[in-house]
Parts: sequence; structure tokens; C-alpha cells
Amino acid sequence: MRVLFIGGTGNISLPCVAAALAAGHEVTVLNRGRRSHPFGDRVAELTGDRAEPGTLESAAEGRPDVVVDFVAYRPGDVEGAIAAFSGRTGQYVFISSTAAYQKPPRQPVCTEQTPLDNPLWPYARDKIACEARLVRAHREEGFPVTIVRPSY
Repeated sequence: MRVLFIGGTGNISLPCVAAALAAGHEVTVLNRGRRSHPFGDRVAELTGDRAEPGTLESAAEGRPDVVVDFVAYRPGDVEGAIAAFSGRTGQYVFISSTAAYQKPPRQPVCTEQTPLDNPLWPYARDKIACEARLVRAHREEGFPVTIVRPSY
């Protein structure tokens, strides 16, 4: 399977790249090239900034089976991803955050039924807006999305 990681050198994404390699997947990372990774030539590297026109579209030309996006933080980021990867990938995985869950919490345990509502942190509000846009793209356009909310 061809997996494109957008990011791929951070605290959460680096171990995910390692796991994908261990599973035998063909891995490409797209990032700004500011951090190194320990994988050498086992990982194909694309250097670019998602905010620059054409960057995501160029990455989509390889038609990855899966895109895992660790660095979409604002709704405009996912708009660009939807435009670039619609019809060009089998699955787009958006890495959100548990910060999106309701604050202050009304239940001691968060589940997928916990409301997305965090008025305390702009980062969380942006992730919530990203999720809402991706869900709408899935419902209206069939965009293949999975949302993951890691806690750290």
C-alpha cells in the first residue's frame, strides 16, 4: 500500500511512519524539510509547504492509497486537502485532537458521543471546524475520510 504522510517527523507521526514501514507499506512524507527522520532511503521525501499553491496537488499525483494528514490545523488546510485528494486517494485520515471534545467535560470519560465543543482554545475550535468540513465533504461528495483524535 502507498501511504503519504503529511508531516511525518513529529512526536505522533514519526512512530506512525515507523509502523507503516514495519508493515511493509511504501511510505512518502511531505513536509517542509525542517526536521530529519531516521529512515534513510526507505522513505520517499517530498519537500514543500501545504500553503503553497500546487504542493498538495503534486503530492496527489502519486495517487497514494492512503493520505494521513498530521498538519491540517485550520479549515483552509482541509479545503486544500479535499481539492487535492478528491478522486486521487482511497482514504484520507485527518489527525484531529482530543482537545476538540467538550470543555469543561460533563462526563468523566470521553467517547465518540462526547460533543465537540471547546470554547477555551482556538486550536480546538479550528480542529472542530476542520472535522465539520470533512464530514460535510464525505456526506455531500463522498470524500473518503477517517477522523482520528489522539490525546498526545
